[in-house]
Amino acid sequence: MTPSITRYKMGGYPGIKTATMIRIPASIDPASTDPIVDRRHLLASFLRRHRERLTPAEVGVRTGSTRRRTPGLRREELAQLCGISPTWYTWLEQGRDVSVSPAALARLAEALHLTPAERTYLFELTRKRDPDAPATGRADCPAPSLLAALAAMTAPAYLLDRSWNAVGWNPRAERLFSGWLAGAEKNLLRYVFLDPSARDFIQDWENRGRRLVAEFRAEAARYPDDAILQQLVDGLRRSSPLFATLWEDQSVLEREGGLRGFNHPQDGALTLEQVTLRPGDRSSYTLVMLVEPSGNESAEFREAGH
Repeated sequence: MTPSITRYKMGGYPGIKTATMIRIPASIDPASTDPIVDRRHLLASFLRRHRERLTPAEVGVRTGSTRRRTPGLRREELAQLCGISPTWYTWLEQGRDVSVSPAALARLAEALHLTPAERTYLFELTRKRDPDAPATGRADCPAPSLLAALAAMTAPAYLLDRSWNAVGWNPRAERLFSGWLAGAEKNLLRYVFLDPSARDFIQDWENRGRRLVAEFRAEAARYPDDAILQQLVDGLRRSSPLFATLWEDQSVLEREGGLRGFNHPQDGALTLEQVTLRPGDRSSYTLVMLVEPSGNESAEFREAGH
């Protein structure tokens, strides 16, 4: 789509016979606030920058002795490498509203020599799923350095995998969550919804459970083909009527921190602030810490945990 030009007769204005209005379509309007249009602009800029940084020699393109005015690869050269139409690729770089398949994006990522992080960003911009992404990616274990950091933390802290199984925790977390981490069931959701003691331990249990399900749904959506996740959800729906109801609500929330209340069997009522982090090199894991709201440990908890 190109800008449209409209000319108007300007009667009544001395010295001015016509006026011209140029209408810029949303696909190339730099002032657009449409998030979809913004993503197309970001995609166009991203592709252009990475195309221009590649030299023909890096991708095996022969240029001959002709002087090149274009930095990096030409659009038609990149299109040929990917097996796509040069016109279609040009439209992508112009920010036009064109359909793009995951397979075509994968070929572009390969031809542009994108890093894993850049490739992920490319697919996020287009809201497409990378066809070459690992189906489950469960082979990566917590890094030893991450477990060492967990053990060194002075506040209660634990590490969850994508199914919300506790795969690591420190002694203070085991003392705080004695009904969970000291027991045989290490899955947070199964503990919360299937262990009767969780109702007494977690203050405002039903609302906390509601939020947990909404947060878990948001995270599980990142792994639509994970059979283990599906088995976990199916089992909880069969075993917990409340979980089944909450899951059917399809509420989705980002995982957030905030105050958490507990009724500890030895220390009584506790209010702690939850801090949630996701390790950069193990993004399928979640690190959770419980700290005092003031930033200092309470006297009761300090004495109990040394």
